[in-house]
Amino acid sequence: MHYVYILTDSTNNIYIGLTDDLERRLKEHRAGKTRTTKSMDVVNLHYYEAYTSRHAAIEREKNLKCYGSAYMGLLKRIRLK
Repeated sequence: MHYVYILTDSTNNIYIGLTDDLERRLKEHRAGKTRTTKSMDVVNLHYYEAYTSRHAAIEREKNLKCYGSAYMGLLKRIRLK
């Protein structure tokens, strides 16, 4: 499985990522091994989507990062905005 996930911290900073091992990746984020989330105080897994194909997961992550309507729609649905 491949996962697109959203992490948040106590100040509601948001990080969107992609992985094939969600548990391992979350541990890396929490241990400060990831440059992009190192400055986040407490990293919480807020939401994830599972995909059977890597290509589909990459496309979803790209849509969330590049298209404001997809991003805002998801944030509204999961009640972050």
